[in-house]
Amino acid sequence: MKVKIFDYEDEIDLEEDINDFINNNNIEVIDIKYQVSVGVFSEEQVFCFSGMIIYIEK
Repeated sequence: MKVKIFDYEDEIDLEEDINDFINNNNIEVIDIKYQVSVGVFSEEQVFCFSGMIIYIEK
């Protein structure tokens, strides 16, 4: 069993990369975990969209 971690500032980039990983590799997905974090620096909000795929190589 293996894991692959993704981390982006934009949810669209995260979605595209996870879909590419799932569709372009010979794997069996066990689970996908998703998380969003928000930080505030001065007057700017910083978002972090992350995902972890737990999988088995075929």
